[in-house]
Amino acid sequence: MNSLHSSIRSRRRHHRTAGWLAGLSCLLGIVCEADGAAVIRGPYLQQGTPTNIIVRWRTDSAHIGRVRFGESATNLSSFADEAASTTNHAVLLTNLTPDTVYSYSLGLAGQTLIASTNYFFRTAPPVGSRGPFRVWVLGDFGFTNSASGAGAVRDAYSNFSSNRYTDLWLMLGDNAYHGGLDRVWQVAVFNTYSNVLCKTPVWSCIGNQETFNLPTVSNTAPYFENFSFPTNAEAGGVASGTERYFSFDYANVHFINLDSMTSARTNGSPMLLWLEADLQQNTQEWTVAFWHHPPYSKGSNDSDTQDEQIEMRNNVVPILEAHGVDLVLGGHSHSYERSYLINGHYGSSSTFSTNTMLKNGGSGRADGAGSYDKPTAGPAAHEGAVYLVSGSGAALGGGTLNHPVMYRSRNLLGSVVLDFDANRLDAKSLLSTGVIDDYFTMTKGANPLRILAAQASGPDLLVS
Repeated sequence: MNSLHSSIRSRRRHHRTAGWLAGLSCLLGIVCEADGAAVIRGPYLQQGTPTNIIVRWRTDSAHIGRVRFGESATNLSSFADEAASTTNHAVLLTNLTPDTVYSYSLGLAGQTLIASTNYFFRTAPPVGSRGPFRVWVLGDFGFTNSASGAGAVRDAYSNFSSNRYTDLWLMLGDNAYHGGLDRVWQVAVFNTYSNVLCKTPVWSCIGNQETFNLPTVSNTAPYFENFSFPTNAEAGGVASGTERYFSFDYANVHFINLDSMTSARTNGSPMLLWLEADLQQNTQEWTVAFWHHPPYSKGSNDSDTQDEQIEMRNNVVPILEAHGVDLVLGGHSHSYERSYLINGHYGSSSTFSTNTMLKNGGSGRADGAGSYDKPTAGPAAHEGAVYLVSGSGAALGGGTLNHPVMYRSRNLLGSVVLDFDANRLDAKSLLSTGVIDDYFTMTKGANPLRILAAQASGPDLLVS
């Protein structure tokens, strides 16, 4: 088994190098038109699994789209076609080899419309394999006039990860402001992040900006028109029957995407019943949940006063913790906030008890007070989770930033980088300046004596 993991790790590092070199040639793309068709959006990637992926793009007139692909950029010998003519294209590539780099181009049956050495992806490793892989986390970035904000955050991550492939991109909602109009999506998302979208599968949760702050939105809203999310467990987990919430597996991590905006958040509601069923079948080593409205925040949106945040904390967090969630990600507050390892805090901030709800009051830093070590290798109830707010992808907000569960709170632009490798997670807060402002490590199946030692040491507050 160790030799197998070593083989996978070696192969993935080779692919990272190949991806980096290909990325340097992004400006060498080839674009042509046929029968009046031109690509005006994309490409971007959806539902990446070990054997399948969806390639999406938009043309200015309706055609039957074709994706040509292959393991060599100079030999795109395979192809997949759409069933009908459309302008919003979504082509499913199937029977792919896991953990393999593919190049691709977009076009019609008779002609390639657009190709580039930057158009490639790596299929997911087999479910249950143990990495390593990287996830980029970005929230509340959907402004059309914030090049100095969103652009700086994007460029800082691009520089930080220039020599390593980004396996997944998690969008935490408010991807497109001003009601999530399609023209905003074009500028704030597809134009701004084209170099990431063309080679890294993206997964998103819905925020309040995509709905004009209304508690419901049509299934034909731009948010849903722009994405192809699994409704029938196409990427793992239990079928949800909706693109508003779903789950998927990647390597040894089970990701859960929840809807804190337009779906009922009460006990016994369809989303919470589905969540219970999904968690009951989960056996993955890691469990990560993400949604827009964070259960704990004292940033620009106070989790003590907003209904969405209160209900997610009161009703959803207990279910997640009972099934061993490790990390919960949210946006909404335009700040960065990161908790200690905690469990059992379902009330207002004033009810947080360090005696009963603090599983580890240290920094979580392996080179400091020690990492957050959870004793069980897989899902286990109430061993603690870290709650993280990453809502400063383009703009900053106010707030007191003094929630008692938080180890670190900052009103600075940035994003979050997650690196999974077997039973270890390394998380970093990467500022728009390129500085790492916060970091922590979590392990699974670690020695519980280290947890007791960290608890005995008390809170390890960062002074700066």
